[in-house]
Amino acid sequence: MNPFASPSQRVGIFIDTQNIYHSAKNFYGKNVDFGKLVEILNQGRNLIRTIAYVIKSDLSPKEVAFFEALILKGIELRIKDIIYLPGGEKKADWDVGIAVDTIRLSKFLDVIILVSGDGDFAPLVEFLKNQGNIVEIAGFGRNTSIRLRELADFYYDLDELKDYILIQK
Repeated sequence: MNPFASPSQRVGIFIDTQNIYHSAKNFYGKNVDFGKLVEILNQGRNLIRTIAYVIKSDLSPKEVAFFEALILKGIELRIKDIIYLPGGEKKADWDVGIAVDTIRLSKFLDVIILVSGDGDFAPLVEFLKNQGNIVEIAGFGRNTSIRLRELADFYYDLDELKDYILIQK
């Protein structure tokens, strides 16, 4: 774990839920216990906000149960409808929303933990670090951008934490 974590640090955790959910499903055929993940990443620090960015597709009982489980674990949700493009293609992207929230909240946080492997967040990480924030990245190593790892003040490889954060479907 992060040897530089301090109980006095104010932490915000921003979860790119689609990225992490689909990585766990594709690599391991399992679900993520997001409550356990937040607990591990926070490391006893002063957790100010935890926000998960989710996509609403059909509001099936399974989807509703997933959203409710996140809320019960104290995770705030940002919900966006899935977009169906002509030709049947689907679009579900929270990158701009995550960036706006992290920038907006950065002045109240010492540490920003971005839970995503998406390399599109590299400019955001650079900006936040230039503003004086510590930026930690958590993602599955097999699909986390090398640039994102290099920029991070600390990187959590979720492949190494799989025994603690993954649960059967």
